Order: sequence, then C-alpha cells, then structure tokens
Amino acid sequence: MAAGFGIEVKKVGQEYPGHTTVYVLVTCFLAAMGGLIFGYDIGISGGVTSMGPFLQKFFPSVYHREALDKSTNQYCKFNDQKLTLFTSSLYLAALFTSFVASWVTSRLGRRISMFLGGFIFLLGAAINGFAQALWMLILGRIFLGVGIGFTNQSVPLYLSEMAPYKIRGILNSMFQLMITVGILSANLVNYFSPKVAGQQAWRWSLGIAMVPAFIIFVSAIFLRNSPNSILQQGGDKEEARAMLGRIRGVTDKEVEAEFNAILAASEASKQVKNPWRNLLKRQYRPQLTMAILIPVFQQLTGMNVIMFYAPVLFKTIGLGDDASLLSALVTGLVNFFATMFSFFLIDKYGRRPLFLAGGTLLFIFEVLMAALIGWKFGVSGIVTGLPKWYAVLAVIFICVYVSAFAWSWGPLGWLVPSEIFPLEIRSAGQSLVLSANMLATFLVAELFLPFLCGMKFGLFIFFSVFVAVMTAFIYFFLPETKKVPIEEMSRVWRDHWYWKKFVVSQDQDHPKYLVV
Repeated sequence: MAAGFGIEVKKVGQEYPGHTTVYVLVTCFLAAMGGLIFGYDIGISGGVTSMGPFLQKFFPSVYHREALDKSTNQYCKFNDQKLTLFTSSLYLAALFTSFVASWVTSRLGRRISMFLGGFIFLLGAAINGFAQALWMLILGRIFLGVGIGFTNQSVPLYLSEMAPYKIRGILNSMFQLMITVGILSANLVNYFSPKVAGQQAWRWSLGIAMVPAFIIFVSAIFLRNSPNSILQQGGDKEEARAMLGRIRGVTDKEVEAEFNAILAASEASKQVKNPWRNLLKRQYRPQLTMAILIPVFQQLTGMNVIMFYAPVLFKTIGLGDDASLLSALVTGLVNFFATMFSFFLIDKYGRRPLFLAGGTLLFIFEVLMAALIGWKFGVSGIVTGLPKWYAVLAVIFICVYVSAFAWSWGPLGWLVPSEIFPLEIRSAGQSLVLSANMLATFLVAELFLPFLCGMKFGLFIFFSVFVAVMTAFIYFFLPETKKVPIEEMSRVWRDHWYWKKFVVSQDQDHPKYLVV
C-alpha cells in the first residue's frame, strides 16, 4: 500500500504499459508552443536595440554614442540603464507572476495557465508595437513578462505529466525547441523588417510577437488537462483514468498500475495544506536544491545574454548593422538545429552525460572568446579596421558555444526540474524553478552591459568560472533521471550517495513499494 491511502501501487522495476500515440504527440506539440513567446522575446530584444531608429526615438544618448561618437569605448557604447531596463523589466514581471501562476496552475489547471499566458502576452505585444513613449515600452514589457510567467510555469509541467516516461526527455525538450524556434523567428524578423519597413522596422519586430502569442492562446483552448491535473483539481477519477488510457494508447484496465500511482500522489497532495512550506521539509531537500541551482546555473552560462544582445555583441566586435543581424540569424539557426539534435541524445544517453559534455565545451569556448576579444580590443576597447577573418572567427566561436548549450543546458535546464517533484509540491516547485530562472535572467540582463563596460573581455572569464562550478555540481550531486516514471522519482534520491540521508526516512516503513 502507498502513503497510507489504501491504494496499491506497482513494485519497483515493473514497467507501465503503453506506447507513444498520435494524440499525445499532437497535444505535447501544441502545449510546447508556449515556448515560442519566450524565445521570440529573447531573440527580438537585441535586434531592436541595435536598430538606429529605435535608439534614436527612445534612447537618444545611446544612439549618439553608438552612431555618431566613434571615439567611444566599444565595450561601453550600449551601457545605458534605461536601455537595460527595457530588456530586464520583462523578467522581473515574470518573477513576481510565477507565484500567482503557481496557484492558477495547481487549482485551475495547466491549460488555463497557458491560456492566460498567451492572452496577456498578446496584449503586451500590441502595446509595444504601437508604443509612442518609453513608458509604453516598459508597460508592454511588463505584460509580456506576466504572459511568460504563466506559460513557463505550466508548459514544462504539462509536458512531463502527459509524456510516456520512456520518451519524457524528448517530449519535454519540445519546449526548449520552441524557444529556439521563437529565437530564430525573431532573428529572421529583425533581419528582414528593415528591408521591408525601413524606419518603422522596430514596430514590426515588436508587434509580430502577437503571432506566437495568438498561437498558444488558441492552442490552449483545445488542450485537455493531464490526468494528474484533473485529479489535483478534484475532478472525476474515471475521467482522469480515461484520459490516461487515451494518451497511453491502451485500455483503462491496462493503465491501472500507473493510474494508482498518480492517484496515490494526488491523495497525498490533498493532505498538503501549504506546499510552499512543505518544500522546506528535509525530505524535499534534493528537489529544493535542484529547483534553485539548475535554473540559476542555466543563466550563469551567459547564453541568454548572447541571445539577448547578439546583434549588439557582434557590432561591438566590428560588424556593421546588417552584418550583425545576419550573424545573429546564423546563431539562431545553429541554436535551432543543435536543439533538434538533442532529441536523439536525451533519452538515449541520459541527462548527466549531456550536462557534463555541454559544460566542458561551454567552458572552453568562453575562455577562447575572452582571449579573442581581449587580443584585439584590449582594455581600452578602442579599435579600428578589424579584419574580416577576425569577425568570422568570433562568429564561429559563438556558434560552437551556442550549439553546446542547445543540446545540453538549454533543454535540460527545463526538463530536469520539471520531472523531479512529487505531485503534492509540483506546482509550487515549478514556480520556484521559474522564479529562480527569472530572477537570474533579470540580474544577468540588468548587469550584462554594465559588466561588459567594466570587466571588458574578462566578462567571458566571469561566466566560464560559473560554468566550471556548475559542471562539478552536476557531476557530484545530480543523479540520472532517464526513463524513471515521474511518480517514482523518489528512488533516484534514495539511491544517491549524498541525498539518500535526506529522503530515506520517508519510505523506510514501505520498503517494497514506492511512496509517491
């Protein structure tokens, strides 16, 4: 029996029946569309902040330094607090929204949270596209952040709950794939909009964000809640059982073992009156640690600042307006195809090997980028007549760096935290993951331009130190979660050399069964 609720669950080692159905593939694909809005925003920000008409209208002091004053230190010409606020305000809004989104996702369901996210992001994109003053830009960014707060809270949970455990890594990584599609789409828009819309190109870039917002808004209307979510909301058990049978492609009787495991977790979750307080319990120490450190480490790779400020960064190393946008587009293509490549790796080789291999490559190429930029720009940051081969080499280094992130820390930074929480604290846990991610993203976005101005090429060394630390952390403290059913994840902590001392007490009375 499990957790004292009179529900018999399967013994460790027994596999759940089922196969990958067309229904679950289509459902997960539609839900993963929530990643489009996050990715589009990441890609669009750096593009519009490198457009002269946009800077001239909203940030004239930056425009003067960038376009007119050729004696300005290259490291510092984009360093402006208002410009930084334009980028980072979204992530601060998403951070605070995550706490509200946790309640909505838990009590009203995953699909309602996705629906709200798409709708509010749509409003923010419209405000930004028609902005006439800086305050309208910031207001629009806040709406965008609220939308992202809802979708990033609900989509990874939904995918983990709907996916068969044998291919959970692949289906959950569709969220990261859609983020890369959003980034690539933004890069395409940024590159072609000046050729079509001229001085108003920035309005097109910002306003077209309504398209991915509309997609997730409409998709959420047709989605059904996961069996876990149906039970958590107090829905009908037979409805949840039928949904589980449908997504597994087997009869209701054949899903009995898996359904009982989910039901036991649901009954346990109803006894938890304060999931946020429960997160602090000793038995959840491993999940709490991963929920904070993995998303923070993901941002401290420096990847998002590369994607935020790719055109700005490429202009800093000597590329012109058009060439910098084109190079950012190339980076977006590399990011997309490398994320696609991760589909073939995550469930075959596991999470740990990809984390470790990706971390190693990230470290190497951040050091190489620091050496390359330091060689030509030095400390002064004033340089003229950079050779073409130098800019090409810099783009190659950044592309290798981006690809290493895209098949490792990119998808895994969302996948692993979403699959490790028991149902009773799952929504609160995902909210903590999102909060940690958005706080780290906000701080990195807020500090990148001042740090680039102050630390010069040493900024890449700064990030490489964190990459080394986080790779060591994964080696020692993250157990492998490949192909472990989501309601049985407690076993990976129980068998770990360090975490077992925190979780062993919770199931010592039931050694033959998993307590979920």
